This record gives sequence, structure tokens and C-alpha cells, in this order.
Amino acid sequence: MNLPFRARQVLTIARLELRRAFFSKRAFWVYLLAFFPALIFFGHVVEVRFKLQEQGGRMIAPALIDSVTEAESVDAVRSRLGEPIREFHWKRRGEDHHRLQYSDGKRRAEFRFQNGELTSRNIRSVVNIEEDKKIFAAVFQYFYLRVAIFFGCLGIFMNLFRGEMLDKTLHFWMLIPAPRPVLLAGKYLAGLGAAIVIFSTGVTVCFVLVLAAQFPAEAQAYWASAGPGHLARYVGAAALACAGYGSVFLAAGLLLRNPIVPAVVLLLWEGINGFLPAMLQKLSVIYYVQSLSPIPPPIEEDVPALARLLLAPAEPASPALAVLGVLGVTALVLWLASRAVSRLEINYSSD
Repeated sequence: MNLPFRARQVLTIARLELRRAFFSKRAFWVYLLAFFPALIFFGHVVEVRFKLQEQGGRMIAPALIDSVTEAESVDAVRSRLGEPIREFHWKRRGEDHHRLQYSDGKRRAEFRFQNGELTSRNIRSVVNIEEDKKIFAAVFQYFYLRVAIFFGCLGIFMNLFRGEMLDKTLHFWMLIPAPRPVLLAGKYLAGLGAAIVIFSTGVTVCFVLVLAAQFPAEAQAYWASAGPGHLARYVGAAALACAGYGSVFLAAGLLLRNPIVPAVVLLLWEGINGFLPAMLQKLSVIYYVQSLSPIPPPIEEDVPALARLLLAPAEPASPALAVLGVLGVTALVLWLASRAVSRLEINYSSD
């Protein structure tokens, strides 16, 4: 493969920097951000499996669960529905209390009785694929895009130049026979590769765990229809977020000594995106990457109006515009960073 000489230099620098990008001690907490939601979804899988195992073969027809009416006696319910999965019986203040639990395979019903008469019924789905897809969409939008990838890129890309200044090793890179913009491109490519691999893997693991918690027939039906497309859009949005935020934090590491200041400013700018005029909304990364999410995250009706404005996504851009928008912002920031790195002077005594 006969690549141009400068391109080969970029790839060589990227290859040398990959180890630092993946295993830097200053950015090791990035893995916790990427895979923390997987622990929660894994716990959901265990919970669902436990409930299904607990049901065993004691499942009844859905119509029987729906047939239970108010004020029905505990004996009548047990006689018609059979032995429950679980039964609780206690007395308090001279009153007799019963609680019976039944399942039809997809729903779990709990009937509560006081002095032998039904007082309440609570029917919940053991697992609901539509609800779980909305939960995953919320985790992706509110945690991955707005927190995990944002701060993960802060840890990875700030470390590429600023970390070497703190370690007093950046001057070795300045001695190589390559223009500084080539060095910048190689370091950015290494950081981008690490960020995309880490966060795309985290998102994919969570997506697979969501499917693992479903009934096999429903999971297979979803994967045979919209599943691969949804996963591709989630992974694509995560990759674009890494590209956009990575370029900003790489440039900030070149221009500023304290990474907290640009991080706070950018975090506030991205957070108030929904309040901004349409033109200003397009000057943020979150506007474009959230447009690629295939399922809008749910917002509860009782959420205060101010919080609703902050959480609700702006009018989404088309997928093509979203990709071009992030790539355009990334290219602009990297161009500015290349001009900054060309004028960079190393003075370790000031860092």
C-alpha cells in the first residue's frame, strides 16, 4: 500500500501513541465511565432470570389474572387461580392480611387482601422490550452523550499533549523529522481510535444485555427487524461524539494549562443547548449526535418545566446533516489546533 509519506508518518505516530491512549494511568477511569451502565443492565438480566426461574411451571392464563375483581375473597381467588408463586400471611392490629403473587409468564400480579377481601392489585410486566428500549435510549442520551463520552474524551485527549508536558517528555516528539501538524494528526488519530473502541464497546455491551433480558422470541424479532440499524446509529453517534469532543479537548490541552475551565464552559454550553436559538444550537456537538439516536428518551410528565427544557432534545437534524455537522466542527477545531501547535513553545518550568 503506497501511502503518501506524510500519511505514513501520521499512522506511525498514531500506532506509537495508541498504548498511551488506551492505558494511561491518568485516563484509566474512562473505562469505568464506559462500562458502568453495563453493570446495571447486567443486574437487570439477573433480576429477570431470577423472576422467571422463581415462576417455574406455576404460570396461569393471562385471562385468569385479569378476571380478579375488587372485593373478591382470598379463598375465591386461590380456588380459581390455583396455588400462587408466593404467599404472605400476617396479622397486624387485629386485622388479617394476605398477599398472593401469580404470573402468566410475561406479567407478575400481586393481590393484597385485608380481612379476606381484595384491597389492591398490582400487575407489572416481568420484562417489557419497548420499555427497556426507552430506558436504554435514556441511558445513552443522558449518560453516554452528556457525561461519559464528554468526560472520557477530556481524560483521553487532554492527556495527549498536556500529559506529556506534565511528564516532561513532549520535547522528544518535537525532535522527530515531521511537521508539528502531522504530530497533532497522529496523536488525535490515536486518541480517537481509543475513545471509539472503548465507548462503542460499552454501548454495544449494554445493547446486548438489554436483548439478553428479553424473551427469546421478542429479542430475535427485534434483532431481525430494527435492531442492527438501531445499534449502528447508537455506535455511530458515540463515535461522532468522540470525534467532536476529542478535537475540542485536544485543542484545549494545547492552549490552556487548566483543563477544568474549558470543560466547565463546554459542559454549560452543551447543557443549555435547548434554550439557544436554532442557529446557535448548531454550534454544539450534542445537537448533532443526539439527532442520530433512533429512539427519543422518555421524559416523565411530572418533570418540572425547566428540567423538561434541559432534557428535551432540540428539533433533530437529518442523519446526513448530523454527520457533516460534527465533521465540520471537528475539522475547524483541528485546523485551529494545528496553527496553535505550530507556535507551541515548551517550557516545563511553567507547567
